[in-house]
Amino acid sequence: MLHGRSLLVRQFVARKVVFGIVLLLLACNLAGIAAGQSPAPAPEAKADSNRKPLSSFREDWTTPGLSTSQMHVSEILGPMLDTAHEGYTVELLRLTWRPGDPVDVYVLRPVGSRKPPVILNLYGYPTDTDPYKLEGIQKEFVKGGFAAVGFVSALTGQRYHDKPLKEWFLSELQQSLATSAHDVQILIDYLTKRGDLDASRIGMFGNGSGGTIAILASVADPRIKVLDVFDPWADWPTWLATSTFVPADERADYVKPEFLKKVACLETLDWLPKIQAKKFRLQQPAFDTDTPNAVKEKVRATAPAGTVFVQYKSMEEFKAAFPYSSNLEWMKRELVALPDSGATEEASTPKH
Repeated sequence: MLHGRSLLVRQFVARKVVFGIVLLLLACNLAGIAAGQSPAPAPEAKADSNRKPLSSFREDWTTPGLSTSQMHVSEILGPMLDTAHEGYTVELLRLTWRPGDPVDVYVLRPVGSRKPPVILNLYGYPTDTDPYKLEGIQKEFVKGGFAAVGFVSALTGQRYHDKPLKEWFLSELQQSLATSAHDVQILIDYLTKRGDLDASRIGMFGNGSGGTIAILASVADPRIKVLDVFDPWADWPTWLATSTFVPADERADYVKPEFLKKVACLETLDWLPKIQAKKFRLQQPAFDTDTPNAVKEKVRATAPAGTVFVQYKSMEEFKAAFPYSSNLEWMKRELVALPDSGATEEASTPKH
């Protein structure tokens, strides 16, 4: 019998409707792999002299916030990639703020913009960082003078290591969601301190599990001013019992009371009304079964007042809305429309 994690990958390849894979395939067909992205000279690790070493690290997985954790960027490796393209640059860094879990971060900046607004992008599990290597996606991200930041969630891609195969994103759901929500906040700390990005205009897009993580991060961090999520996971008892994403041979483990108790503290439906983003859009595909219809309805009913709702009735409609794997026009309009809040930025920064 295939192990659950292998079975999940098999399901992703076989199914016709898989958001992350569809996006990546569309991008590959339309754009091709980015050319000329050769690695920069061998990078050196740089420690943050103003921070304590990782020996002081502490993390609380029961909350999306960081008030009961102690985390900071302690090491920056890179740039491991630093290339110039027509109109933009691509930088790849490896940041460490958790023992044994360095995070690869792509930073794309438009040429000629001193401090551009920035959009964080988090594709759902199991999508790796491959989309950020595609010129078509890169150009869409920076179009209009925006910076973009790409990374992956916990236990995904380059971050899946040092664990037995039976432990993966879903079996360790509490860890996967909590640590990834924390990652977003620490990453924003780093981006703010760089000084070359407009930290008063930060947006975030997430899909699937990435959408759930984006919601949790927005609850904890008011610096995310615009939030756009696609088909977030939610309502853990129902989702784990009925989602086609869950491997059939593992489902029984995920509906046990002890498992549900662990993830209850990160219930999307409880946190969604508390998001701090100034603008919020919820996109849902009516045709996809990763998130069951009953869960989709609960998410819509729980969304805060002022939410912009978008539903896609067919795969064709969805593809038309996501050229080059991006759907950023709404996000970019809302970021540009934000009032100049540079003077109040420090006051709105969460205290870790």
